[in-house]
Amino acid sequence: MLTSPVQAGTTRRIFIDKQSPKAYHALVQTSEAVRATAADAGLDRTLVELVNLRVSQINGCAYCLHVHTRAALRAGDTPDRLGVLAAWRDTELFTPAERAALALAEATTAAADTDAQDAAYAAAREVLTDDQTAAVIWVAVTINAFNRVSIMSRHPVRPER
Repeated sequence: MLTSPVQAGTTRRIFIDKQSPKAYHALVQTSEAVRATAADAGLDRTLVELVNLRVSQINGCAYCLHVHTRAALRAGDTPDRLGVLAAWRDTELFTPAERAALALAEATTAAADTDAQDAAYAAAREVLTDDQTAAVIWVAVTINAFNRVSIMSRHPVRPER
């Protein structure tokens, strides 16, 4: 059985992606299909990574934040925008489509807040196509699943060498 490193005062965690590789592979395949769906819908890679990062911020997934910060930078996003992402509503650094996607991603992540969900969905419908709206929701659903895998496994974040 593969397990994650033990931190003082914690229970040893199973790396569930390694323990159940078929299930994890299915999630990876879903992620690949969602990435293609987003591209087919005309969503820029930076927008997709903003969604991945914002959902990971909400969920507190250090591992996914690490992975997707690097991916956003590779896709051409800037440290200035990434640095204020948690307060995106208070800046003018994000386009209307990015703002709509971020609100929709937040509503997808906090699905019990139906008022926020309705408002985000309505705002998204004003600036995103049906395909783009669906793709943003799928991106948020998928990163939420990866967040749970990494959080429950306690995937470590190691410094770059």
